[in-house]
Amino acid sequence: MTDTSAIARDHRLPKTYAAELLVIDHGSGVYLYDTAGKRYLDMGAGIAVNALGYGRDDLADIAAAQMRKLIHISNLYTTEPTVRLARALTDAQIGAFNPDFSAVHFGNSGAEANEAALKYARAYATRTRGPGHHKLLSLLGGFHGRTTGALALTHTPSYREPFEPLMPGVDYLPLNDVEALESRMSPSYAGVIVEPVQGEGGLRRLSPEFAAALNRLCRTHDVVLIADEVQSGLGRTGRLFGSESVGLEPDIVTLSKPIAGGLPLSATLVTRRINDALALGDHGSTFGGGPVTTAVALRVWEEISSEEFLSEVRRRAEHLDRRLRAMAAADPAVGEPLGLGLLRGLPILAAAEQQKTVMASLIATARENGLL
Repeated sequence: MTDTSAIARDHRLPKTYAAELLVIDHGSGVYLYDTAGKRYLDMGAGIAVNALGYGRDDLADIAAAQMRKLIHISNLYTTEPTVRLARALTDAQIGAFNPDFSAVHFGNSGAEANEAALKYARAYATRTRGPGHHKLLSLLGGFHGRTTGALALTHTPSYREPFEPLMPGVDYLPLNDVEALESRMSPSYAGVIVEPVQGEGGLRRLSPEFAAALNRLCRTHDVVLIADEVQSGLGRTGRLFGSESVGLEPDIVTLSKPIAGGLPLSATLVTRRINDALALGDHGSTFGGGPVTTAVALRVWEEISSEEFLSEVRRRAEHLDRRLRAMAAADPAVGEPLGLGLLRGLPILAAAEQQKTVMASLIATARENGLL
């Protein structure tokens, strides 16, 4: 099948995706090209995955070389790229805060990384305080994945309702409500999971006051603090970890999306005091941390973690901020910019009943003009 319109109409993919898909042929830099040769400026980056752009020969060469050497071995054994990446990740600090990471569990997606974090939190609470301390706390507007455990942490009704009842024992708080956090927090909770900058939740960031309260209360009650950095981590805010940008001091950090330059990989970084909560056989992943993805991820990490790269992100973020503020000032239908670093957006000030129509029209017009 080579006709683009035929592929788009008869793609045989599930109904959970668009009825008619744009058929992409290849990419280069920040641009994508469809099968008809039309060029698009890609502002979505594969849902925040392709942070280093398309057509990277160095990443392709690393993947090809490793594939010729060894593609898969499972976690019954290990490989040099896997060990080297684990060392690099666990040696990282969150700005001036040294979390003392001692282990990393590799998976294939952000949802898997968050599922591993939940296991660590609940196992730690059971080991240190006994059964019954299993509850989890999440924030309204948060998004943590599509698997049933991760979905239970997501409050958005449209995501949850088709699959309820979901995992019990999850409570929700408003973002940045310190008073609500102080009144709710107790040793009955095993863990709290937050995004430094909410992605699906409208690019709202944790306030310094709320982050400080989370740090303090989680330490006081020995509750595991989980930073879901699947979208806001790895340089996107201008710092290596989004937690640094907002002042969060987590026990567990989850990473995915850009970590392997477009290949499926996730990482759950665990501090030393939490690491012993899981014993041999308590968790695993057949494909997580394979030699091909970790070999590529080492090159991505080398680039993203460099101060030169992060400084350039901050420089471009300042330019983007100025341009977004100018757009907001010039158009009464556009609100003040949201987000942080290069994870930004503009709210469209339409009436609630018109939001979907306005956004659909905006997206379609942008696509027609070569902007995704």
